[in-house]
Amino acid sequence: MASSSRVARGTAAAADKHIGKIITASSVGTMIEWYQFFVFGSLATTLASKFFQTGTPLGNLIAWLAAFAVGFIFRPFGTVFFGRVGTMIGRDRSYMVTMSIMAACTFLVGIMPTAESIGAAAGIILVVLRILQGLALGGEYSGAATYIAEHAPQNKRGLYTSFLQLSATAGFLLSMLVVLICRMIFGEAAFDAWGWRAPFLLSVLLLGLSIYLRSSLKDSPLFLNLKSIGQTANDPVKESITNPINVRYVLLAIFGATMGQGVIWYTSQFYALYYMQSVLHVPLLTSAVIMVVVLLLSIPLFVLSGWLSDQIGRKWMLLGSMALAALSYYSIYATMGNYGPFVGDPAQNIANPDYSPFMLGLLVCVQMIFVAMAYGPIAAYLVEMFPTRIRYSSMALPYHIGNGVFGGLVPLFGLLLIQSTGNPLAGVFYTIAIAIICLVVGAIFLRESKNVDITTTAW
Repeated sequence: MASSSRVARGTAAAADKHIGKIITASSVGTMIEWYQFFVFGSLATTLASKFFQTGTPLGNLIAWLAAFAVGFIFRPFGTVFFGRVGTMIGRDRSYMVTMSIMAACTFLVGIMPTAESIGAAAGIILVVLRILQGLALGGEYSGAATYIAEHAPQNKRGLYTSFLQLSATAGFLLSMLVVLICRMIFGEAAFDAWGWRAPFLLSVLLLGLSIYLRSSLKDSPLFLNLKSIGQTANDPVKESITNPINVRYVLLAIFGATMGQGVIWYTSQFYALYYMQSVLHVPLLTSAVIMVVVLLLSIPLFVLSGWLSDQIGRKWMLLGSMALAALSYYSIYATMGNYGPFVGDPAQNIANPDYSPFMLGLLVCVQMIFVAMAYGPIAAYLVEMFPTRIRYSSMALPYHIGNGVFGGLVPLFGLLLIQSTGNPLAGVFYTIAIAIICLVVGAIFLRESKNVDITTTAW
């Protein structure tokens, strides 16, 4: 007990002294990782037909989103491998490996030939690179979240980890900004021909910045204390999935928190973008500007959400976002259809007198409130569910399965539902169903965690 108290005091002291540097290095580094992962999705409507040739633009886009989804599906496998590395030898060393893999794959997308040159091989190579990206990201996020949380004072854990949480949206924002700036510099014709490669090639410079920021970080006092007394897990992944108590928490985290949070994040951002571009046929430049403005305005909401979760608790903030999303998504997307550039079928090219990019942006802004409520406190909540010796692996599994797999499949499933049913609003049915399931499971089985002492054990 005395040892735990000393560790707790040491952790609080470290947080007070170095927390600014810790948050900046971890969050900016993770934002860069997300940028490299998401720039692939930001350019979907531009590049789909360059790498896939299914016969129709929508079919090409669905094929591209399937390749995009592969990266999400492989995130849990990256968690298994890098979770072991991070727990066994340290969070700081695993960062460098994951950053390098992500940057290399992103750069290679920027120089690889398209289907016009090498045919179907272009799509195959793209899928392989996405697999490697998914593996790398699977080891990145959980390490950064654990790192910040283990340095944070208990009463500010939600606030401090919320800066990391906004890194995903910031990474998406950065990818949209870079794409938008490149379009403006090169012009639409040049960007479509070759300028699209620039956002991918930028990964080399971003890797240098990320390594610089992360190179001075050391592991947390909690982890170093366990390592010094030989109490780190010999096989953290195995311990996470074979210990009945840990398995229960992993499953509860997936079905009561992360899969609902994941579908809300991807629906309100990526799916909203594709809905505007592919269903409403909003011009690419206009839709990009809408998303950039919305994402910029939403960034403070993540910090507010994290801070608020320290005050009132995390559980009902998470579940509240799912309830709001399930109740309102259908109406929101139906209303977005009223403000698109065309009346009825866009193929008939009948201009809509009520077309309003402002209203489209406002409706996406409403969705970002749900995102912040769910995503702001989720890192702190997951960290508080598991003990230090297996925290890296145990929190990573539910996060990357719930957020990565269930959430990452939203754009693909959404467009498939629209294509198969002919209903432009069918795309949100998947999200609503997942949110309802997660809301019910979470309300019944999850407990509040904001007062958990992570220097001792999980609750």
